[in-house]
Amino acid sequence: MTEAPTREPDERRPVLVYRDRIGVASEIEFSRRQYLGFRTLRPVWIGRVVLPDAGLISPSTIRIGGVRGLLFRHFGLAPALDVSDFLPVVHAQFARGGALALPLAKAMNAKLVVTLHGGDVGKAKNWRRHTLLSRRWPDVIARAYRFVCVSHAVAEMASRRGVPERLLTVLPIGAEVPSSPPSPSRDGTLLFAGRFVEKKGILVLADAIRRLRSNGDRTKLICAGDGPLRPVLEALARDVSGVELVGWLSPSALAERMGSALALVVPSVVAADGDAEGLPSVVPEAMARGCAVIGTSEGGIAEAVTDLATGLLVPPGDAVALAAAMHRLSSEPDLTAGLARAAFVDVGQRLNAIRQSEALETILLDAGRG
Repeated sequence: MTEAPTREPDERRPVLVYRDRIGVASEIEFSRRQYLGFRTLRPVWIGRVVLPDAGLISPSTIRIGGVRGLLFRHFGLAPALDVSDFLPVVHAQFARGGALALPLAKAMNAKLVVTLHGGDVGKAKNWRRHTLLSRRWPDVIARAYRFVCVSHAVAEMASRRGVPERLLTVLPIGAEVPSSPPSPSRDGTLLFAGRFVEKKGILVLADAIRRLRSNGDRTKLICAGDGPLRPVLEALARDVSGVELVGWLSPSALAERMGSALALVVPSVVAADGDAEGLPSVVPEAMARGCAVIGTSEGGIAEAVTDLATGLLVPPGDAVALAAAMHRLSSEPDLTAGLARAAFVDVGQRLNAIRQSEALETILLDAGRG
């Protein structure tokens, strides 16, 4: 009989990471990458729901379920936890996560560090009067050591929500960058990856593809993901040729698609309810795979992509400009290859996940000392 391999004990100091639902498909990769560079701290995730894929983020999770979860959610009664050896810091994901984690931080006499991602501070319904977030937000600010914003655009939104500038730190979530450049060989497809929701620009994307087809461009579009606007893309696939919906892909499968696609299309907009992007994690992921990016010229996308240097930027909501950019990359292979090479170099210098993660660990350690 072959003995199971033994795992070396992890002697790093544990630190609580709060996310209400741990293991949401669209969050797995950017959640995991935030902690890749940790050397001193060991993240222990805690939340009310632990989904089957939570293990892809961390082997250490705590579920606040049942009656404990209800008391915690509605009355702020923190569960009894043995956290005597934990860093006195709770790292909360999303603004609402910070509000939910507040009782935990109080019970531990710990500081809060809250990572803000975009829609959590931009979406109007999150801030309606008497919501849990709006009620607890002043106390969240009072207990917070730092609000980590994934882009300058998110920091500006947080400032409008009353966060003092001294508490704001811009720290994008990086990508895992291969040691050598990816193969320049491409299969000629365009790739969209993300939730099928308004802020991802689904309606704009559908309009742009129809314009491409009416102009004779048959470049194939692969749509990876799912969401409430799936019927829009299903109708597009019925109406025009060369549109394929492949559902949610595993991280490795998505990386493979990015490594072969002509370009990643990120036509994000600000939704009618204020929901907005911070920095879509697929942008640095694609750049790390040597994949050119076509994105909108506002917010975190424009902070990560330089027009005509590492990708193409178009005005948000402009289907004509989006179609023209897609056609340009499908018809100018030298330009596309040059953008892809530059994107790979740029992401390695500015958005390397290990270095970004190391910076986050430093913030948490400083909070613990403070």
